[in-house]
Amino acid sequence: MDKQGTVVVVGGTSEFGKRIAQHYAAQGRPVVVTSRDTARAQAVAQEVGGECAGLSLDLSKPHNIAAALAGVEDVEHLVLVAVDRDENRVRDYNIDGALNLVTLKLVGYTEVIHVLAPRMRPRGSIVLYGGLAKDRPYPGSTTVSTVNGGVMTMVHTLAVELAPLRINAIHPAVVGDSPYWANKPAGVLDALRARTPLGELVTIDDVVGATIFLLENRGVTGVNLRVDGGWMLM
Repeated sequence: MDKQGTVVVVGGTSEFGKRIAQHYAAQGRPVVVTSRDTARAQAVAQEVGGECAGLSLDLSKPHNIAAALAGVEDVEHLVLVAVDRDENRVRDYNIDGALNLVTLKLVGYTEVIHVLAPRMRPRGSIVLYGGLAKDRPYPGSTTVSTVNGGVMTMVHTLAVELAPLRINAIHPAVVGDSPYWANKPAGVLDALRARTPLGELVTIDDVVGATIFLLENRGVTGVNLRVDGGWMLM
């Protein structure tokens, strides 16, 4: 049997990225996880185990991405998990924060794909991480909502341009056990649960499972998948 291709998880030191990496490393797959910090990337790679390697990659500095990925070859799956939370209100606008997020997701994501697409197997797949702020904006979400809307449309163009590579995106709602949300006051989370038809917030494992589905299902491309427990229905 031919050796399976490499799985690259950009933002692989986040809890989402680490669990995706663990899933594939447990199958004996070669895995690469990235972080802006080299030591953190290597520490998480060691924690993941198996054939997992860590390297430094900063999506907000897209001119450096090609050099950072120079040694990565024979890619089968690519996941772009890295995010940045820019709670940025227009009346008190932080230009640097906005530029960082726009560059990270719209330019950085695209440059990673530009660099790695020629090194991907023909039946390979890519999953981008967006978010439901594109549909449910809130005060301070202008940049986040705009950028996630950009991710949604990138999926359509990339799926056409890079076929037969498959390109999809995942858009989680509030992830109740994620580090960002788990420490919120109980009242905040209770209110969010009350407006979710399933009665529970989605979990990291829910999002990871949906990511793996998008990576592996050969019949799915150009899809923006909500993982929200029905949150958008109410």
